[in-house]
Amino acid sequence: MSNLKVKRELERGSRDDGAELPNVAARCAVTSDEHLQEALVKAKEAAPVWGAFPLETRLLLGQRVREEVTRRREEFIDVLVAEGHPRKLAEWEIAGIQQAASKENLDLWRRQLHEEHQVGPRTLRLVRKPDGVVVLSPPQNAAASNSFLGVPALVAGNTLVVKAPRSSPYGVMFGWREIVAPILEELGAPPGTLSLVCGQPKKIMSQWLDSPLVDDIFFFGGSERGIQLGQEAVARGKKPILELAGNDGVLVWKDADLDLAAEALTECFFGSGQICMVPKYAIAHPDIADTLLTKLAALVAKIRPGYPDDPEVLLSPVMRPDEYFACLKEAVAAGAEVITGGHRLELDGTASDTGPFIAPTVLRVDGLDGARDLTAVREETFFPLLPIVVPETDDGTLLDQAIAFLNANQYGLRNSLWAKDPAVIEEVANRVVTGGLLKVNDSHIGFVPYLASHGGTGLTGGPFGELNYPLLRTSHLQGISIAEGVQPRTAVFETGAAPEATR
Repeated sequence: MSNLKVKRELERGSRDDGAELPNVAARCAVTSDEHLQEALVKAKEAAPVWGAFPLETRLLLGQRVREEVTRRREEFIDVLVAEGHPRKLAEWEIAGIQQAASKENLDLWRRQLHEEHQVGPRTLRLVRKPDGVVVLSPPQNAAASNSFLGVPALVAGNTLVVKAPRSSPYGVMFGWREIVAPILEELGAPPGTLSLVCGQPKKIMSQWLDSPLVDDIFFFGGSERGIQLGQEAVARGKKPILELAGNDGVLVWKDADLDLAAEALTECFFGSGQICMVPKYAIAHPDIADTLLTKLAALVAKIRPGYPDDPEVLLSPVMRPDEYFACLKEAVAAGAEVITGGHRLELDGTASDTGPFIAPTVLRVDGLDGARDLTAVREETFFPLLPIVVPETDDGTLLDQAIAFLNANQYGLRNSLWAKDPAVIEEVANRVVTGGLLKVNDSHIGFVPYLASHGGTGLTGGPFGELNYPLLRTSHLQGISIAEGVQPRTAVFETGAAPEATR
């Protein structure tokens, strides 16, 4: 019996011999209706207590999480590998958790949550207050690492309920039970500050939407469902925080370092492209397109499938092969050229009609006009397919056209640029308005201090989408003025001339 079939039977409760199966790494209980409700009740009770903890204590949570994730890094990676993540992908995910709570970011969080000025007899504060109870539903494909965006929500003073996906609960449960929960206990956080649940996703989401105990809903998932969920949350007086699909674009200009640009483009194939924030399409200046494609094809030829614990493996089995072949067929019928890939692979890397892997595929799409009509360019794809769009010529307006193309993307997670001309860099930096993050001459998926790793515009983040700092998104701004004692009536106009009397 295949591991996948066993896994599905265990999820459905139709098989109860997990302890006898050597390939079962861990098991997670399904949360009862009673305990689902209890988690929210306890979170509501704990919210005012945890929210009143000193900011420095809550910031210490972030520091301690980073320290513990670093100390148990290899153990955490092994958990993700057991869950099916290629080791190289798991290492990247853990690096993201570590970077999120770096010293630089903790200093930034401190400034974002509390700002103070002395003006005359007044102490003026701009502070952010927690929204209350935050519920978080991470994605199935990278549940553990994405769920750790709940840590800054805790630092902001919120209590948190995290749903572990039924299909991949191990990493979530390990990260929060073994790492975060003991730290909260160490800091004296009240019971209910953190709860973990697992169960039928529609049922849990309906409960969260209907419950008066929930303040914010932090949701990862597809754009169509996410946008609808956001509307439903607002209608019920709740704040939606949406992390949805991505369709990231890369612009490679004529003076780019093509070796580095080609290497960055191979990041498309991490996890076989089944990650939101990897490059999904690129625009290559016509002067360098042929050279770039040659370099890219050579690098892609080295990417191979294998078992997740192989440190050199990037590819994962593809969950939607039919969608891949439909997308590829549409592109080729419209004139796209397959540079490399286009077929299934067996575990040993040989071509096959039935293999669980798909060969990393690079397409050449000639012309900006009409390129967005292709599904491969227009939509988020969740398989290893990278279209390289090559404009016909540069008549002096190509940079304007490329910027317009990037801005026309209905998604908006990340964009990146490879160029040396400072004027080109500034034009792109100033005029590209889509996306939560813009990377220039850098890894598309790499993490950097101060800048958040998630968030975007359009179908990626909804109408309120932007670069996502969860502690800001799960809190609200409050102004405070503390005076030594001033005459109330005269204080109204003391900073300027009194307005003319109104009739």
